[in-house]
Amino acid sequence: MTQEKNNTLEKCHCGSQKPFEDCCQPLISGKEKAPTAEALMRSRYSAYCVQDADYLIATTHASVRKDHDKKETLAFASENHWVKLEIVTASATIVEFKAYYLNSKLAPMVHHEKSAFKKEGENWYYVDGEWY
Repeated sequence: MTQEKNNTLEKCHCGSQKPFEDCCQPLISGKEKAPTAEALMRSRYSAYCVQDADYLIATTHASVRKDHDKKETLAFASENHWVKLEIVTASATIVEFKAYYLNSKLAPMVHHEKSAFKKEGENWYYVDGEWY
């Protein structure tokens, strides 16, 4: 089996159990738009896994985008090994999640956040979050 075929069978990083190419990859590549705040949250987690800082910045609301540095975002994405995403609760505009990862010293970490999202036109954006 070629590497390309292997990648198409890979389950999505977001935990949906769907293939990555049928789940978050179309959102990250810009071929599809996230239909819900939860879908955007899941795709943003997957973007950390595949180290796509452009997507993470593009899906951050314009009102707070200046506070998010692409270089720092890429460093955070690439310096950690992303293990699992757990959605705790999700409503129309709020998603509480736990992102499990191993830091650069291979210590297990959990990023627990309640994130706010906003829809403008057909696009959902991350606005801000409360960390626990």
